[in-house]
Order: sequence, then C-alpha cells, then structure tokens
Amino acid sequence: MSITGTLIIQMIVFLILVGFTMKYIWPPIAAALDERASKIAEGLAAADKAKAELSSANQRVEQELAKSRNETAARLADAERRAQGIIEEAKARATEEGNKIVAAARVEAEQQTVKARDVLRDQVAALAVKGAEQILRKEVNAAVHSELLARLKTEL
Repeated sequence: MSITGTLIIQMIVFLILVGFTMKYIWPPIAAALDERASKIAEGLAAADKAKAELSSANQRVEQELAKSRNETAARLADAERRAQGIIEEAKARATEEGNKIVAAARVEAEQQTVKARDVLRDQVAALAVKGAEQILRKEVNAAVHSELLARLKTEL
C-alpha cells in the first residue's frame, strides 16, 4: 500500500468519525452546554433580582426606622408637653389653694381682731364704769345705764 492510499483511507475514516461525532455526540454536548449556560444566566438574574430586593428591603427598613424614630420623638415631645401641662395645672391649683388658705386666714384674723376689739371695748367700758364709780364714790348700775354704756362702746 502506498502512502497516498493510506492517507485517503485515513481521511475517509476521519470524515466518517467527524460525521458520526457531529450527528450523535455533538448535539447532546451542545444541549448540555446550552442548558448549563441558561442555568447560569438564570442564577445570575436571580442573584441580581435578590440583590435588588435586598436593596429595596433595606430602604423600606430604613424608612420604617426613620418613621418609628419620628413617632417616638413625637410621642416623647407630647409626653413632655403633657407633663409640663400637668405641672402648670398643679402649680395653679397649689397657688389657688394657697390663696384660699391665706384669704381664710385673713378672714379669721379679721374676725379675731373684731372679737378682740369687742372684748377690749367691754373691758374698757367696765374699767370706765369702775373709774367713774370710784370718782363718784358710788355704785353705777350697769343694767340701768346700759344705753350710756352702749354709746361709750361705740365711741371707743
């Protein structure tokens, strides 16, 4: 056999091998590669989608945190305003109560002053009667001279 014949036979066998490979072996390998490529693409798309959802979720969490902080601050401010209002109301009540107590004490002091004046008038009248009695050296009857004693009390 010559080298040309061997070369031609090897080329025919090679072409048969290439044809067999392209018809029966290559399509399943290409399909497997395409399937893997699509799975990888789907996985990357899912990862991108998950990353976007994570970013969106983080933004929502930040918004909710900011909202809760604002609500908390508003509630604290409201509580402080209520506390100040209650304190002011208590101060007003205490001041009012103190003013009532002072007014009652003044009224009582005025009443005691009036009573003390009446007692002093009675005592002065009694002393005046005793003094007049001693001056006149006779007894002055308080029942008989009650009008005179009443006029003396009013003058004092």
